[in-house]
Amino acid sequence: MATPLVELENISIAFGGVRAVDDVSLNLHAGEVVGLLGHNGAGKSTLIKILSGAYARDSGTIRIDGQEAEIRSPADARRYNIETIYQTLALADNLDAPANLFLGRELTNRFGLVDDARMEAETRRIMARLNPNFKKINEPVSALSGGQRQSVAIARAVYFNARILIMDEPTAALGVHETKMVADLIQELKAQGLGIFLISHDTREMMDLCDRVSVMKNGKMVGTERVEDVTEDDILSMIILGKNPKAAA
Repeated sequence: MATPLVELENISIAFGGVRAVDDVSLNLHAGEVVGLLGHNGAGKSTLIKILSGAYARDSGTIRIDGQEAEIRSPADARRYNIETIYQTLALADNLDAPANLFLGRELTNRFGLVDDARMEAETRRIMARLNPNFKKINEPVSALSGGQRQSVAIARAVYFNARILIMDEPTAALGVHETKMVADLIQELKAQGLGIFLISHDTREMMDLCDRVSVMKNGKMVGTERVEDVTEDDILSMIILGKNPKAAA
């Protein structure tokens, strides 16, 4: 097997004496989607926030491309080409797609002025690659559908050279068509060699989109399995009972 893109090894973090993540190990390869499941409070979001730099781990090791990585802030994570798309998307509703894509990282001309034309051209280029049907380049993102807003958030991450993408509930509250749009985007990113951690409560979606699924409960890792080796009932059993039926088999 190739060296994993990401290795999380024996990661732990506690808040006020409660071990939110307790000695958890997980990895991710390039061109792979790994789903992370569990009830609220299972520790999955906390684990991912350690990788994204939102939390500093108490113990454990993070490796990127086999090399130990020191990630203590979101800026550290970005230096390792890790980008996170939270459920809220963190978009400015009053701004259009180019302004959102380059928010805080605006392109400038040789006079130091914001180069709107270049930002629009770059947005059109990245959107043509990710979502050719996206046409509302100059409309405020408040006028976009949920799937189109996800497209903008994903384009922002990909434009800035994300190799590791963390997606938190990317299809929550989306309709069938919008969900398919996001699923197609995820497949396109996977084909381009990105590694994706996908957090979701939807087991059916995980079976459709992921190569492997990892289940956490009470801060511990219940198990990680390839989707072709488990059923949806197996995953539900892992979530509810905290036992891995494949491991016991």
